[in-house]
Amino acid sequence: MKSIKILLSAAFAMMAVAATAQQDFSDPRFARWGDTPEQRQRNIEYSNFLKEQIQSKNYNHAAYYFQQLVNDRPTATVNIYKYGAIIYRNKIARAQSMAEKNTMVDSLLMVYDLRVEHFGNAAKEGKAYILDVKARDVLNFKRNDRAAIREAFRAAIEAGGEATDPETIVVYFANLCDDYQNTDEVMPEEIIAEYDRLSPYLDTEANAEFKKQFDNAFGQSGAASCENLEKLFREKLASNPDDADILKQAVSLMTRAQCTSDYYFEVAERSYAVSPSADMAIYLAQAFKNKGDYDKASKYLNASLATEETPEGRQKLLTQIAVVELVANNISAAAKAAREAIELNPEDGVPVFVLAQCYGISASNCGEQFSRQAACWAAYDKMGEAIKLLGEDSEYLDAARTAQSAFRNRFPSQEECFMRDLQAGSSYRVDCGLAAGTVTTVRPR
Repeated sequence: MKSIKILLSAAFAMMAVAATAQQDFSDPRFARWGDTPEQRQRNIEYSNFLKEQIQSKNYNHAAYYFQQLVNDRPTATVNIYKYGAIIYRNKIARAQSMAEKNTMVDSLLMVYDLRVEHFGNAAKEGKAYILDVKARDVLNFKRNDRAAIREAFRAAIEAGGEATDPETIVVYFANLCDDYQNTDEVMPEEIIAEYDRLSPYLDTEANAEFKKQFDNAFGQSGAASCENLEKLFREKLASNPDDADILKQAVSLMTRAQCTSDYYFEVAERSYAVSPSADMAIYLAQAFKNKGDYDKASKYLNASLATEETPEGRQKLLTQIAVVELVANNISAAAKAAREAIELNPEDGVPVFVLAQCYGISASNCGEQFSRQAACWAAYDKMGEAIKLLGEDSEYLDAARTAQSAFRNRFPSQEECFMRDLQAGSSYRVDCGLAAGTVTTVRPR
């Protein structure tokens, strides 16, 4: 069978020579193959032989023609380098020793370098594409040369820019994180810097799955610990504490790492002071809310509210303010924000829940016992409205039901209603607390 393939190969070669012999190689359309008709004819024949030897899997013979073409006419056609890659990939697979394999790998990488040199400006499959393919082969064939892998992928990403294949970015970054964990060649600063540099490339809906893999590699690397981040940014900000870009990066990364140190909050507030924005204000509000510093949480929510113009945005901010003020026991401020939020969106149950709580809490400040108890009718009614509006998956629903039950237990007794000549089902106007002026219904306990 092998002899038949050789005979067929020879026959095809003879046919190719015969075909080229009939051509007029002085024609300008053959100029890319050489300066003289003889050179052009020879190189075209070599190109045909190259293709035929690859088809016959005679990779040593094919390598000979590849070298001849590269030496004599490296710019004739990109196919020279496409065939070259096929040759050396197969020679790698057939290598009889590690030394031979390493030589073939170096030859394969040289093919990519020559292709970049001569065809890197191609509109299709230019430098970025070539270096991307090269990087993947470096990873496949030089897995233990970690520095070479990092260098190859960085070159590919630099060439591709924002158009780089997202998979290439993820593969590079995952390997970088592995090197940080398993070698002493990569420092945490490099992981953090590369995460910050490359993350925007993946911030699209189409790249959501790649972004998830990218973020997972970052989180599992251990490089972005609060301790590492604090050390890094203390050094970066020491000479320029008001650098807006560094401050923004510090806040983003330290928030992702769930840092809670005083330094984190110091940097976050400084970032807002240097570059105030509604988004950063909300960011800080949530951070201080989580910390339990409700005064500052309210401060930043109100700062964001001052710049928000859309009714929907204002309603959401007012709802957050109402919740924060309620937790901080600033009942009047909570009720005020809740009422404004309800006015903008009567279908949102959260501000209604807050207002009901305000009714109930402020009732305890009424002077007369009956007035305190009667105010709970209004609190009970308002909480009933909230329960109807809150969805079954609302985090406030259980608290709303518990509070409504507590309000009911504080209703006036039958005797107390009788003493005031109040009949069950009749109307009653609350005369104290934040529910003052609200008309409710008499319901003895």
